[in-house]
Order: sequence, then structure tokens, then C-alpha cells
Amino acid sequence: MGDLEFKLNSTDIHQNSEIVGTIDVSYPGRYDGVVVNTTILDSNEHIIYKSYNQKKISQHVSRLFINKDTMPENKAEFSAVIEFEPTQDYEVKFRVSIIEQHKEIESKIIFAKYSN
Repeated sequence: MGDLEFKLNSTDIHQNSEIVGTIDVSYPGRYDGVVVNTTILDSNEHIIYKSYNQKKISQHVSRLFINKDTMPENKAEFSAVIEFEPTQDYEVKFRVSIIEQHKEIESKIIFAKYSN
């Protein structure tokens, strides 16, 4: 086991269904936070992050940074949604990284499927 655990509530995503991700950091060093990057492959569309650790996000962001100061017990949870109607099956790449002084320490990737 590494210093980063990352899970999604489901890897089978549908239009407007809530996506929930949980992040658990056990990195022993000092770090600034975690960043979540998501790419919908073969598409120009974006995921929309709605909240992290019960804090609502008021603007659309394609990349989510969660500061360590807002991560009680080094844990974070985020929610997101994909709103566009899929015309085909898409692969969605979720990549979570631990960031320390603008450097990536460790990352985890999960692939999900977005379809009707």
C-alpha cells in the first residue's frame, strides 16, 4: 500500500448521476494538498465538481485542488457530475495526486465508463 488511497462510488457513470470520490492520504511528509484531474477521453466535455468535504463549489472547475488544511484526518471526499448527453461510450480518467511544493509526490488513476 502506498501513501494514497483513492476510490469512486461507481465506475459506471451516467448523465447527471452523482460521482463521489474518496481520498485518504497517509504520506508521512509535509504536503500542500491533493489535486484531482479528470479527462473525458475522445471528448471536449468536462466534469463539473460540485463540492469537497461538504463545501459547495460555486464555479465550474475542471481541476480540483483540495488544501491539506481542509482535510480532517488527511481525508477528502468530493462530488461531481457530468451533464452532457453521451452519444457514445466514453472512458473517463480520474487522476488524484499528492502535491508538495508544486511537485507531485504520488498519484493514483481510476478509469470509469460514461454512457447512457
